Amino acid sequence: MPSFLRKVTALKKKLWIKIGVGLIIVLFIIDIVAGFYFYNLAIKRNVKDFLVGNADLEVSAEAMDVFLDGDWRDWTDRQDFEQWEMTSYDGLKLQGYYLEAKEPTEKTVVLAHGYLGHAQDMGLYGEYYYEELGYNILTVDMRGHGESEGDYIGFGWDDRLDLIDWVNMLIEKQGDSAEVVLHGVSMGAASVLMASGETLPENVKAVVADSPYSSVYDLFAYQMDRMFHLPAIPILPTTSLVTKMQAGYSLTEASSLNQVKKAEVPILYIHGNEDTFVPTQMAKELYENTKSEAEIITFDHAGHGEAFVIDQDAYVKKMNAFLAKYID
Repeated sequence: MPSFLRKVTALKKKLWIKIGVGLIIVLFIIDIVAGFYFYNLAIKRNVKDFLVGNADLEVSAEAMDVFLDGDWRDWTDRQDFEQWEMTSYDGLKLQGYYLEAKEPTEKTVVLAHGYLGHAQDMGLYGEYYYEELGYNILTVDMRGHGESEGDYIGFGWDDRLDLIDWVNMLIEKQGDSAEVVLHGVSMGAASVLMASGETLPENVKAVVADSPYSSVYDLFAYQMDRMFHLPAIPILPTTSLVTKMQAGYSLTEASSLNQVKKAEVPILYIHGNEDTFVPTQMAKELYENTKSEAEIITFDHAGHGEAFVIDQDAYVKKMNAFLAKYID
């Protein structure tokens, strides 16, 4: 090959190498930017409107009427909740709201709300526990929500430790004979499940998890595809790294699935069969991998977090039978 052609070939090779390296650098930068974008979108505490209009969160007219204008809202407003404040393990001021039962009882339900919710949202369930079962109620603003401090959303991982601290506060106030149920919906359900894998006070007798996800990574991967039509790789590992740097936890370690494999407390799983926001299969996977005694019930025609409204009679019948096994 003439020297001229060899030089041209070498120059082309170098050019393609430069183009390849440049492309890799550009893709790397895009990935980093995407990681920060999705952290800010979903995890950092700020105004979030990306879920507005999400078809997976559309609810039936029946459920919407109850969620927005149900009598439970008036009931919640009428109650004289005592405001409790707690300092979390990492120095945040967290707010809880306690309602003593009409008749003295050692039974208390700790209620954990969903993503972007607040403590009062759980009045829908609190009214039943209070009026029908005679429980004390402690409903809490999760970190990064409501009146609680926090510049990021824990998606259950840090919240699991907060819930244990709330339980310990309850025991201090009520005594060693207190009997506690943890009941969460959606992110709150994941939170109580993540707590189940820790060393819980013996006072925690049962967990009710309504519409939980198996892990934050799994949930994000599912929603990345449904909402943005994007693959999980490489964006989610980068988002997980950003979350670890900014919030102190990774999307993979925030796993309900890993926690229930260690659980000692009985768990009742509840899920809607029409849930396309957190697929029903996640609850089934959790149930199948739970170390402790566990039961599951699913509801036809119920979307995400709708089961209590769609078929309250069946919901409370199952819940009451479950709780009766473990609560004196």
